[in-house]
Amino acid sequence: MSGHSKWHNIQKTKGAADAKRSAAFTKIAREIIVAVKEGGSGDPNNNSRLATVIAKAKAVNMPNDNIKRTIDKALGAGNTDSYEAVTYEGYGPGGVAVIVEALTDNRQRTAPEVRHAFDKCNGNLGAIGCVSWSFDKKGVIVIDNEEGELDEETVMMDALDAGAADFEADGPALEITCDPDAFNDVVKALEEKGYSFVSAEVEMVPQNYITLSGEGDVKNMQKLIDMLEDSDDVQNVWHNWEND
Repeated sequence: MSGHSKWHNIQKTKGAADAKRSAAFTKIAREIIVAVKEGGSGDPNNNSRLATVIAKAKAVNMPNDNIKRTIDKALGAGNTDSYEAVTYEGYGPGGVAVIVEALTDNRQRTAPEVRHAFDKCNGNLGAIGCVSWSFDKKGVIVIDNEEGELDEETVMMDALDAGAADFEADGPALEITCDPDAFNDVVKALEEKGYSFVSAEVEMVPQNYITLSGEGDVKNMQKLIDMLEDSDDVQNVWHNWEND
C-alpha cells in the first residue's frame, strides 16, 4: 500500500488474483524470518518488530498456520535464510518521489532490477536521502466501513484512547495514524475492541503529493510501481503520486 487514495489501493488489493496474494504472503514470510532472527524471539510479545509484521500479515488475511510455520522455520537450527534490508530512492515520471524497500540475499541481483525499472519507465534512481526527507514514518491502520456499520465517532474515540495521533474518515475507509513506536500498542488495543483491519503497517507517508497530467507519465508511473512490486526482493514501494 502506498501513495494517496488509500481506499483505491486497498480495493485493488482485495480483488487481487490468488497469484498476487500468494506473492504477498511470500514477501511477508521473508519479513517474518528477518524479524525473528534480528529480534531473537518468535514471541511477538517480546519482539516488537515481529509484532508489527504479524499485524501486517493478519491485515492481508495470511492464515495463522502460515504465520506460525514461518516463525518455526526461522527458529529452526537448519534455517540458513539470510536477508538484508536495502532501501533505494529515486524519481518517477514527472518528478514523483519513490522509495523502494527491499529484503535481499543478493544485492548484485536486486540493485540492477530496481535500476532497470526506473530506467524503463522514464524515472531516475537517485542517492539515498534524495527523497526520503519528504516522507514521514507513521503507523497506518485502515478499517473497512464500506457497509457503514461502524460509527465514525466511536471508532475515532477508541483509536485516540488506544494512543493514535490522528483519525480520518475517507469515504468507506477509516484511517488511523500513530507514532511508529506506538503502532503495536494501538493495534493490540483496537483488536481487543473487536476491530479488524484491511491494512496495518508502518508506512512512509508523503508530506505532499504530485498529480500527473500527461497520459504517458501516468502509464509509466503505474508501470514503474508494477515492475517494482513484481520483484521478489521488493517489500514496499512508497511514493507521492496522487493517483485518484
